[in-house]
Amino acid sequence: MAEASDPLVILGAGYAGLTIAHEVHRRSRGRIPIVLVDRSPSHVLRTELYQIGELAAAPDTARWTVPLAGIFDRTSVTPRQATVEAIDLGARTVTLDTGPLRYRALAIGLGSVAAYYGVPGAAEHTHQIYRLSGAERLASALRATEVASARLPGERRPRILVVGGGSTGTELAAEIATTDWTRVGGPGARPPDVVLLTGSLPFLAGLPGPVIERAAQVLRRSGVAVIHGLNVTRVEPGRVAIEDGSTLACDVAVWCAGLEAPPAVKSLPCPHGKGGRLAVEPTLMVPGYPGVCAVGDVAELKDPATGGLVPGTAQAALAEARIAARNLVAWWDGGTLVPFEYRERGVLVALGLGEGAGSVRHLTVWGSPAAVLKRAVQRDYARSAARGSPPSLL
Repeated sequence: MAEASDPLVILGAGYAGLTIAHEVHRRSRGRIPIVLVDRSPSHVLRTELYQIGELAAAPDTARWTVPLAGIFDRTSVTPRQATVEAIDLGARTVTLDTGPLRYRALAIGLGSVAAYYGVPGAAEHTHQIYRLSGAERLASALRATEVASARLPGERRPRILVVGGGSTGTELAAEIATTDWTRVGGPGARPPDVVLLTGSLPFLAGLPGPVIERAAQVLRRSGVAVIHGLNVTRVEPGRVAIEDGSTLACDVAVWCAGLEAPPAVKSLPCPHGKGGRLAVEPTLMVPGYPGVCAVGDVAELKDPATGGLVPGTAQAALAEARIAARNLVAWWDGGTLVPFEYRERGVLVALGLGEGAGSVRHLTVWGSPAAVLKRAVQRDYARSAARGSPPSLL
């Protein structure tokens, strides 16, 4: 049974978790004690991890992280570095690798993990950039491949295979194709051949048509080969099998084919949606568990305006977090909860060096203006997060 002195516990210091912490502190004027739990001591700018060329050239990860301790000085928020092992909604307790933690209210924002859909070898033999540690390993593998490329026989170039034709896979493929790898591997390094395998889902599904068309054009111009409509059936070291019976040899394979909720969320005894996400109420609360909400990648919510699911983007997570924070304070004080209504401000896709495409307030932007706007939005978010007031993200 929860005690009045138990805190609001926020699981995950990603885009949603960080914003909930700020907003609850602000709305309650510091009355509500908050414990923010994350495996990392820093907030990771996860939407920027596609910049793998820069990470390979300069392994210092400081530009992709914001230390939590400095963000929450002189606030009611206590950051705690720990890994979530289990959540007991009935006992209102979270089991961490450092011990149990009781809560009065709970916000679940643990993000997502790669979904491998049971494909043999995918987890063992591919890289992913859904976490900073994964991006670091991929950058190291690409660096080693490019250093070795100077010694490749004949004219052979390294081949990099990216699985998944959503925004993450598209941005990563374009980034790898347009990076100056001689900065990383030395003067003799050869630019890689990049293959994007989109799978059975349409390329950049859910994005506006003009953005999809522009992205396809830029990828072709950048030399990215796109294979549509075929799923991966097996991954082995240096080889990927696809469902038409053929195989693709590669030096590095990257998995960007989808996400699912982490095990601690998938195992909870409450309604779930696709990929184990928590099917939340319109107020973002978990059905049957007062004072418990879920946001971001772990939550599934139908948009009443469109009938579709609210997208699993950082922009949506930030919007959800503000309503979740409002509702958590209202629940704490015995007030009325309000439903979440999603209004997309726009979408921007980075397409390699100096290129991008997007739709902002129903206007299509592309080329260098889109790339500059994307970088500006990212920089503004990072600076604002460090100051303690994260803004919205496109």
